[in-house]
Amino acid sequence: MRFNEQEGQQKLEESSMPSNRVSRLFHYGSLAVGLGIGALGEATKRWSGLGSAGAENDTSSVFLNRANIDRIVTRLSKMRGAALKLGQMLSIQDSKSMSPEIAEMLQRVQNSANYLPLAQVEKTMRKELGTHWRDGFLSFSDVPFAAASIGQVHEAQLCTDLARKHGFDRVAVKVQYPGVANSIDSDLNNLQSLLLMSKLLPRGMYLDNTIRVARKELHWECDYSREAESMTKFGKLLAHDPVFTVPRLVGDMSSKMVLTAEFMDGMHMKHAEDCTQEERNHIGTHVMRLCLQELFEFGFMQTDPNWANFLYNRSLRKISLLDFGASRSFGKEFLDGYLHVLKAAAGGDREACRHWSTELGFLTGYEADIMTQAHVDSVLEIGKPFREPGLYNFGNQDVSENVRSAIPVMLQHRLTPPPDETYSLHRKLSGAFLLCIKLRAQVPCHDMFRDITTKYTFADGTSPTY
Repeated sequence: MRFNEQEGQQKLEESSMPSNRVSRLFHYGSLAVGLGIGALGEATKRWSGLGSAGAENDTSSVFLNRANIDRIVTRLSKMRGAALKLGQMLSIQDSKSMSPEIAEMLQRVQNSANYLPLAQVEKTMRKELGTHWRDGFLSFSDVPFAAASIGQVHEAQLCTDLARKHGFDRVAVKVQYPGVANSIDSDLNNLQSLLLMSKLLPRGMYLDNTIRVARKELHWECDYSREAESMTKFGKLLAHDPVFTVPRLVGDMSSKMVLTAEFMDGMHMKHAEDCTQEERNHIGTHVMRLCLQELFEFGFMQTDPNWANFLYNRSLRKISLLDFGASRSFGKEFLDGYLHVLKAAAGGDREACRHWSTELGFLTGYEADIMTQAHVDSVLEIGKPFREPGLYNFGNQDVSENVRSAIPVMLQHRLTPPPDETYSLHRKLSGAFLLCIKLRAQVPCHDMFRDITTKYTFADGTSPTY
């Protein structure tokens, strides 16, 4: 499932993980107290003229001083689970759209990694695969090569019989952290209290709705049996794809907390910006193509945009897909409405954007004109790459800047949270756009959009026309 590239591997530190609700509550409580003390200290420094330069008039950022950033990163890295996952989700966003302090904190959260002591790994493996679980492997690296919010990944070699059965022997074994699944609800409740206390998020974010959607998605991601099914489904959907490859599952050595699959080689996407322009165009084109296919052909999308979930094999010109825990389907009614919105945006039709945004639930129809205009402006910007024939140059784009300028108005004047489906969908689309921007890719978005969507059939039996 992962890659074998030394420059791309994380710098890991071993630490035990608090695995019951009482111990995790203690850590959240300690973090809250620490943040409060840190904020008080920063406020005192500013009052005395010793605080951060330029921050004297920023009343909310007293929580985001250097000491508190260190506290948050250290504590979330140790606790892992829901809080770390939420931080990593937020870190995918364009860093220009947030304060430098939050951008730095989220980048450190994204790169942070603590792994379990061997005793905790052994306990989980025995519980999930049996006392003699090591008999299924010729070798198993006790130290993981990757660690994330919900689990860590070990490299291993299948035993001879299993290797013969599956047709490969080199595998990646993802082991879930103990207690993560059972602590999701309490973790998110505690995290919500911290966010409200620290004022890290702006008003208008509909935090209750965000937490509710995150709760559902995190429960999905903690079910490795569900992820195994999603991996297998994507393997079938992309079996004949000329670019994308999906790891093959080893069901014999997998369970609800352990997932074993074929080891994939490739380059981490953070290094792909050093590739040739032609290679960067190739990557950007096919990542964008996959997003459109997932929506309007498959109706099934892997919604985690983390760039570590894509590996590029330069010699084969193929992209390996990893980590299917955030995969989900979308209902027909939602997809119909969303395609109408995108089609209107690509065509530059303001009235159609407003109409279909209301039909889909982005707007109620009772918003102030300034809100409706800001929403329609942002939707039209998202449609810009799909508007004109030829290559769209993401290296010269201004979409993210223009959308960002509308966000303060929408946060202040919106009357309803966006549809639940769009939390994960827009996270994925945002990640794809930002990857293309990072790669400065030139992508035939217009032609791809039309080629894929003209094959789509609405519930009434019609298809889009252009």
